[in-house]
Amino acid sequence: MIYKKVYIKTWGCQMNLYDSNKIINHLKSFNTYKFVDSYKDSNLIILNTCSIRKKSELKVFNYLNKLKKLKIFNNKTIVCLCGCLATHLKDKIFSRTNLVNIICGPKSIQNLNNLIIKFVKYKKRLIDIKNRNISENINKILSDNVKINSFVTIMEGCNKFCSYCIVPFTRGFELSRKPESIINQICYLSKNKIIEINLLGQNVNAYNSFFKNGIKCDFTDLLCLISKINKIKRIRFTTSHPYNFNNKLINSYKYLSKLVNFLHLPVQSGSNKILKLMGRKYTIEYYKEIIYKLLYIRPNMLFSTDFIVGFPNETEKDFLMTLDLIKEIKFDYSYIFMYSPRQGTISFNMIDNIDNNEKKRRFKEIKKLIIENVSEINKKMLFNIYKILVEGFSKKDFSYLFGRTENNRKVFFIGKKNLLGKLVSVKIYKISTYYLYGKLV
Repeated sequence: MIYKKVYIKTWGCQMNLYDSNKIINHLKSFNTYKFVDSYKDSNLIILNTCSIRKKSELKVFNYLNKLKKLKIFNNKTIVCLCGCLATHLKDKIFSRTNLVNIICGPKSIQNLNNLIIKFVKYKKRLIDIKNRNISENINKILSDNVKINSFVTIMEGCNKFCSYCIVPFTRGFELSRKPESIINQICYLSKNKIIEINLLGQNVNAYNSFFKNGIKCDFTDLLCLISKINKIKRIRFTTSHPYNFNNKLINSYKYLSKLVNFLHLPVQSGSNKILKLMGRKYTIEYYKEIIYKLLYIRPNMLFSTDFIVGFPNETEKDFLMTLDLIKEIKFDYSYIFMYSPRQGTISFNMIDNIDNNEKKRRFKEIKKLIIENVSEINKKMLFNIYKILVEGFSKKDFSYLFGRTENNRKVFFIGKKNLLGKLVSVKIYKISTYYLYGKLV
């Protein structure tokens, strides 16, 4: 009998989306939970949170204020706060709000049902943020309502300790799954119509594990194994770190044709001075060397990245170096963030000496330049033919299907249901800033 109607809301990165999927699968296995589309219809609200920036934290507490009215009318509603914010703020959450009943960290998802049962029984607020081993028992996790592509976590945590980043403190040290477990999961997914895999981790290319026979398996070795699974047609991964992007991985683009022509490789700044202050452990020269080696192998490859603007002591000269890098590499869609200090990090003790108006100006300048790059890339794609992996129907017009090119462009085109999950050839005839439109060839 269903006794809990669950609403789950997720903030943050793809890892958080994946964790929400794990929460759903974990609770569904008990046959006592039903998932609903609105918090107004629920009596168990799960907030899977992000704490990477101050803005992310504020969004969560603003949302909790929104729930306050609901709690007045239904004091039986349980609110569970999961994710990185749970680990970052820990028991401080209870002192900031009386709406949260359960705090559950990213490594404690497997214990969530037990926490809910305990709260129902004893009516005492509970917290579990223990660092458990990375779960291997997640073979039945399919991507959220998508039948042809799926995220697969291969490792969690981070050992880099960049000066601005809270992730090592909320996700813990790097832990890699066993290669046999990953391959078994992907084989299971491939038997369930999944043909594109997106490997996930805070630093996927820092993956480091061992086979049962004791032989080492690094990230490139894992990619080779996945490529041998016949039903898998495309392999993506995110997020990788320049420090671990070695020649072995670069050269794999020569012979692993299933690796897509798109890479997200965070750079953060175009200034070596700022990179050193950020603790990024590489130089701009090293970063550009990776890009140019990949372009030599695959001339049509596209790159996206992350930028932080307004980091402490970032001068106008440092900022202009970042603009020069964007112009040189021609970065595609990228993530831009205004620096915000996070308690517990090294940079928290630095003077945040760039005012918000200046941060906003720099943010807008980078965004403008990136959009110009995107427009230029789209124009080059016009009237060319691309292989599209068909993912679903357009929400606005069901006569249109949509899918993605190898270089991560979303393309809409008229087609029938029998094309779902297939690779088709589409000629681009119309472009916009964010989408392309094509016709079946």
